[in-house]
Amino acid sequence: MRWGSKAGCSLVPTKVAAAGEKALRLKGAAEGRVIFCVGPGGPKPKKKSNGKTKDEKPKKGRDRKQKDKGEAQLQAEQEEAERLEKERLEREHLKKLEEKYQGARESELAELNSLEQKFLSAQQWKMDYREQAKEFVCTQHSPIVALFEVSGNADGSGWECNPWEHYLSCDGSPDPTVPQEMNTFMSLWREDQDESVQLVMEKGEVVLKLIEKLEFLLLEASPNEITEEQRVQYQEFILQLQVLLHQKYNEATQNLLKKASMYEDSETGNMHTVIKDKNTTFCIWVNLKKKPRFKTHMFQEAGHGFDLPKSLALSSVAVRVLHTRYDHVSPLWLQCQGLPRQEASDNEESAEHPKDNGQEPGEEEEKGREEPSVPAAEETPSKERKESAASLTENSNNTDDKKETEEETEKNSDILDEPSQEEGAVLQEEPGGREEAAEVVDPQQLVPVGGVYHTDALQLPPQAQDVRDWSMVELLDVGWEVYPYSPGEAEDGTQAAVQITLRLPDNVIYFEAPVVARWDPAGQQWRTDGISNITYEAQERSITFGMGAFYTVALLQDAHLNLPYQAWELQPTGVDEGLCTVTAVFATIQIQIKDNQCMLSSVVVEEEEVLSHITGQWMSPFALREALKRAGVNIFPAEHSHKYVPVPRKAALAEGKAYEQMALLAAAFAFAHSKWNGEAGPGQVVFKVSEHLKADSAKDNHWSLYMFNGEKVQTLKLTETSEAFSEELEEESEFHSTLYHMLKDLASKEAMDKVERAGSLFIDSVYQLLLATRVLAFS
Repeated sequence: MRWGSKAGCSLVPTKVAAAGEKALRLKGAAEGRVIFCVGPGGPKPKKKSNGKTKDEKPKKGRDRKQKDKGEAQLQAEQEEAERLEKERLEREHLKKLEEKYQGARESELAELNSLEQKFLSAQQWKMDYREQAKEFVCTQHSPIVALFEVSGNADGSGWECNPWEHYLSCDGSPDPTVPQEMNTFMSLWREDQDESVQLVMEKGEVVLKLIEKLEFLLLEASPNEITEEQRVQYQEFILQLQVLLHQKYNEATQNLLKKASMYEDSETGNMHTVIKDKNTTFCIWVNLKKKPRFKTHMFQEAGHGFDLPKSLALSSVAVRVLHTRYDHVSPLWLQCQGLPRQEASDNEESAEHPKDNGQEPGEEEEKGREEPSVPAAEETPSKERKESAASLTENSNNTDDKKETEEETEKNSDILDEPSQEEGAVLQEEPGGREEAAEVVDPQQLVPVGGVYHTDALQLPPQAQDVRDWSMVELLDVGWEVYPYSPGEAEDGTQAAVQITLRLPDNVIYFEAPVVARWDPAGQQWRTDGISNITYEAQERSITFGMGAFYTVALLQDAHLNLPYQAWELQPTGVDEGLCTVTAVFATIQIQIKDNQCMLSSVVVEEEEVLSHITGQWMSPFALREALKRAGVNIFPAEHSHKYVPVPRKAALAEGKAYEQMALLAAAFAFAHSKWNGEAGPGQVVFKVSEHLKADSAKDNHWSLYMFNGEKVQTLKLTETSEAFSEELEEESEFHSTLYHMLKDLASKEAMDKVERAGSLFIDSVYQLLLATRVLAFS
């Protein structure tokens, strides 16, 4: 409302006596009287549009708030009641499912146990096969030859397809399981003193096959097949054969050096040669003329070379580079990595606590540094080699015996590979403290790839002299003799190092620059000190480095650089045939499975297929694993790998049972990686499953997610595109004790018929491959 006045009215301020407040009065009106002049523009009492006055607004606001609050409270109570009711119904539903699951558990496990007899059938088949081969009398025209005969591969791999082919070939090689034959073989070879390098290589191939067969027995044979005494004996044979083979190379080298002047190079006046086969490359250079300008040499046929300090270039010295594509230097437990090593070996203990031999800690080490050129086979005491074998015996385990593996799995630990306290440290501690320990290679993390390089400086024996019609030579009653080289100072005041250039093997992949390490025979370990100025040329596949002395060296690679897996998939491709695809960090590997054999289908690195020398060849799962590891593609976790790979741990019960039942179902179902597996907790595994009867049946929209804890399996409502992990059950799904019965409820009759008809050897091969890769724990 407005205050105003009519025309002609003059308003002046005044006070109302009663109220003492200001008002308006007409000019000239008596004091004490107030005359209001109301007009169109005059002041009016203010009202709200609804006709209520201003002082009624707060009351209305309070009423509205109370009403809104009451309505919100009522709605919350209704929602809470609905939630509680829903939870009650869900509990009742889950209770019914649990009761049904418990009621059917006994019968389901009995049915699964009947199906699991296929594992025992496969084991029995392999035992009978080996026994039959051992007892078989070699007969040229026997029909059984056609059954067993499997030729080896060009590179020597793949013999494991028939680990007993020497029984059938009648080539005179000894039976590695018969001590009399093995002892006779080694004794006769020791007596041969005047062998050439070529002849040693030929016999060396036989020795390597014997070693591989013994390793195969140690890793694959069940306790029912060999006794503990036999196991120890086989390891002793392995060590003796390794020492004997290297000793023979040393003797052959000495025989060649005695006649070095006969092979003098017309250009340099020195002698050099390269002899190689598929297992070994032998390079030797003899300094006959002792001219400083010839202190550098490159063995063109091998790609290896060296640059000597001036003092050596003026000496009667020979330089040998012996590259063996196998590793007979590392302890036996490290060579046979398929065997779990849960405790520190005696070799490690002796390295950490030097024996009481009157020397201070480090004196023995220093002695090893002063004479580094002595071959490991001669420097390594037989007792230490036996301790290495003892360590292997203590930790041997047979994955072929499925039932025993299952019992050990459930008894020992909740995790398949719980590391011991000794394995807790990344690097071994040594008497020298942390600084020296940092120079010691952790053998569980860095492993030799591509074999071992023996670099030696050797004393040149007296050479034959032509006197008229006679050839005269001084005979010394000494054999292999290391040149007493002690590095001096270069012209710039630094230590004069021997520079070595090595060409990397063509059939080995190095995903990163390899670590150059030298073997320490005193400590029985690989070390990185004493190696300097490393230059790695990836394109040229060569590496150059300096050494303060001549050492046995190896190129090491992280055993876990391809872990964790980025993805994996297992799918059937035919009757008792399947394909396993593993996408690792640097490579994608495809492995075909057929009956009791596996074949490397492809290895793709940066969109290029590699390792053609081992692809397309059928071999046992064990042989395939070893071939890939030798080639630098290690996708097989060891029992200590969780220390180096950042993945959540998985309980042994869930993981082990899952592999068994996946193998039983692999004839008709595809399995694949799920991103939710890592979030399911250690007690459960999550993976994708799809019925797979045709080549294109496992599409993205056909996958279902399953969660399994070893005793109960359930279908998840979750999908790979869900925003968060949830254990909510898929609608109209139930609990089951086994994956077999879960899929049986949902699958077609055709699929289950294929499962029932699946061959035991195929099932066992799938199981062995799953155990080797451990895709549920390392992806």
